[in-house]
Amino acid sequence: MQGDPTVWPAILSGALGILASSGFWAFLMKRADNRKAQDKLLLGLACDRIVHLGMSYIERGEITKDEYEMLHDYLWIPYRDCGGDGTAERVMNEVMKLKIRK
Repeated sequence: MQGDPTVWPAILSGALGILASSGFWAFLMKRADNRKAQDKLLLGLACDRIVHLGMSYIERGEITKDEYEMLHDYLWIPYRDCGGDGTAERVMNEVMKLKIRK
């Protein structure tokens, strides 16, 4: 039940060959690049939505509790935690000053 002693070196050699191949690393790099592009796209969409909604509330001069929670908890906090820029932050700072409409 010991098996053929030449099998393991062949398997190990094959696995190392795959890991060392340039095609394998190119595949991994392409996946990483796609992920970065998706992250940027998602951040851009979140920023656009935060600015659009925030400006509409600022123009209105007030915000409801539900609107605030939706904007703050589900858009702003994840956007900020993902490294969003200062554009949306400036809008959110103004939104936080608005009167809460009941």
